[in-house]
Amino acid sequence: MILGNSRPRRAACTALAIALPLAALAACGGGGGDSAKSSGGSGTGTITVWAHQGQASEDAAVQNAVKSFNSSQDKIKVKVTLIPGQDYTKTVTTTDASKLPDVMEMDGPTVANFVWNKKISPISSYVSAKTIANATDAIKAEGTVGSKLYALGMYDSGLGMYGNKKLLDAAGVKYPTGLSDAWTADEFNAALKKLAAKDSDGKPLDLSESGGYANEGGTYFFSPIVWSAGGALIKNGKAEGALDTPAVASAMKTFQSWKTYVDPNTDGNAFTKDRVALSWVGHWMYPTYSKALGKDLVVLPLPDFGNGPKTGEGSWTWGIGAATKNGKAAGAFLDYLLNDTNVAAMTTANGAPPGTKSALAKSTLYQQGGPLQLFADQLAKPCGDTIIDKSCVAVTRPVTAGYPTVTAKFSTAVNEIYGGADPKTALSKAARAIDQDFSDNNGYKIP
Repeated sequence: MILGNSRPRRAACTALAIALPLAALAACGGGGGDSAKSSGGSGTGTITVWAHQGQASEDAAVQNAVKSFNSSQDKIKVKVTLIPGQDYTKTVTTTDASKLPDVMEMDGPTVANFVWNKKISPISSYVSAKTIANATDAIKAEGTVGSKLYALGMYDSGLGMYGNKKLLDAAGVKYPTGLSDAWTADEFNAALKKLAAKDSDGKPLDLSESGGYANEGGTYFFSPIVWSAGGALIKNGKAEGALDTPAVASAMKTFQSWKTYVDPNTDGNAFTKDRVALSWVGHWMYPTYSKALGKDLVVLPLPDFGNGPKTGEGSWTWGIGAATKNGKAAGAFLDYLLNDTNVAAMTTANGAPPGTKSALAKSTLYQQGGPLQLFADQLAKPCGDTIIDKSCVAVTRPVTAGYPTVTAKFSTAVNEIYGGADPKTALSKAARAIDQDFSDNNGYKIP
């Protein structure tokens, strides 16, 4: 899925480009039992690795890491295969576990489904305690299913509001300086009205609407509204009473009201050409926006609907195949892949927030005082996917094998609401459909 011309890079909102493969996951027969049993093996020999093919600079970072690992020692040889991103999740889904590689990349929301379908194995026995401890809490939350860690990522993602300081000042709009003074929903609405009054066509906001929202992008972009309104996509395995509350319906009604202020942005230049003052999008647009606006670029949190500002998080991550016979060698490679040198190389290539504490602290973009400190501040306050209160900001999309149904039904509701449907009706319909699917699949329970 592509959101207009704000096409996310590989590190962007995980799965923004895999809506169809995610849907395909739901059609796979569920496991429900333990994952297939891997074995540690000798820790030597040849192991296979699958990664998804992204932009050239990111592919090079993976290939260089493999080449460097192979030359750094003579006990383990890694053979890597890059699979086109649009085919990657479907390829893993349709491949028997016995045929999967020793190490493989996965999009964050697919981890629980791959556990349920016995595609991957817990990694804590193979990856070093040092590597696990160095992973950010948000990254560990994304890769933990039940009480077991199945995946760790080189990088994360985040959403925010980019602002054009020149246009904001000209309209007399006071804007937040960080998470502590995020706009309330009412303040954001007031800002839009002021900006519209100074805008030639009355459309000062970019929401990347041209691609529609009935896809993973719709879920990633706008689930923060649900969380900030005190709701959830699912809670304790149920969507009814979490997704369709009066507070969430009211917040989505507010979202619907913004449409009159939205530039369709069919050419992708609304923000860079000063047609809009605000752009609701992720970290991946920083290089383009910074180059275009320079010192006039400001980075703001999303508005607060009462439960504190929220953002999505999560991206591509790495795990070990359930049928590997050389888990020790697989773990050794993951330890190497997740070191500072390789994480820095990858995040330099894609501009994403580093997924390790040490690399994040050294990042010129995300460190304290850096231009994207806000994204790091958000990720430093992870919610996980269960307790979403005012104390946390970065929310992990539901860690459940039923996520493909959750995102399909919620994003359809988002698209319908933006198109004019009654929010309460659309959300209730989505909640009922999600709960029916979970009921049909025994709650997607994983022992």
